[in-house]
Amino acid sequence: MLETRQLGCQRGDRLLFRRLDLFAGPGELWRIAGANGSGKTSLLRLLAGLAQPAAGDICWQDEAIGRSREAFHAALLYLGHAPALNDLLSPLENLRFACATAGLAITAEAGRQALEGLGLSRQLALPCQVLSQGQRRRVGLARLALSASRPLWILDEPFTALDVDAVAALAAQLDAHCAAGGMVIFTSHQDVPFATPLRVLDVEAFAP
Repeated sequence: MLETRQLGCQRGDRLLFRRLDLFAGPGELWRIAGANGSGKTSLLRLLAGLAQPAAGDICWQDEAIGRSREAFHAALLYLGHAPALNDLLSPLENLRFACATAGLAITAEAGRQALEGLGLSRQLALPCQVLSQGQRRRVGLARLALSASRPLWILDEPFTALDVDAVAALAAQLDAHCAAGGMVIFTSHQDVPFATPLRVLDVEAFAP
């Protein structure tokens, strides 16, 4: 489980939110809501341990993530808003590099299957600089198929630039992860239907 206790976030001299409590357990699907600039991405970065809170604590399995960093990162998959691709590398090369950086050792065949499952079989060897925005997004999302063993998925705007079929396929993948006992916390500007009951946390409710 992931829990925040009286969490506060400050950007520059502006306090984005304070006293934010969240409890995400196995099988749960959470959407972080709020207007642009309200702190949604900042909250995800805090939850992923990529930034320090101005106040409060973040705990994984009842232990502060700062004291169990290795175990926490081994349980986490974080995908930011930007695809974070090297334009000169192919989708397969980018995927293998991203997985290695996150501590996931994958074979070329596993990476190929993940990309082909997202309709990128014809783009496997192309440099990412020639891909469309939707294709670039799918290269990043290919990590999901390789991260089933990581219970906590934190995803920033994962549905951006996807067509209708890709949105439905991603929603089904998130449902399947929750059904297997995982948990997903994500942001999105789209209203996406899920089979899993959707829990919503509005960051603006914790604005000072």
